[in-house]
Amino acid sequence: MCEFNVILDGQTVFSDVIYAKVDGGTVIVRSIVGEAKEYKNVRVTEVDVITARFVLESIKV
Repeated sequence: MCEFNVILDGQTVFSDVIYAKVDGGTVIVRSIVGEAKEYKNVRVTEVDVITARFVLESIKV
């Protein structure tokens, strides 16, 4: 299985992510152990399976 590291504005903010959902400007992610985090005012800029990176960028509101 592939677990992703969530990178927000260049910093790793969450690890072992196996689920992600985009809802408007909000991204909800869940780890392999079931812990969930919600990132508001962001967009997905990259998903790279080879390097296990799920990259988010803040949206200026």
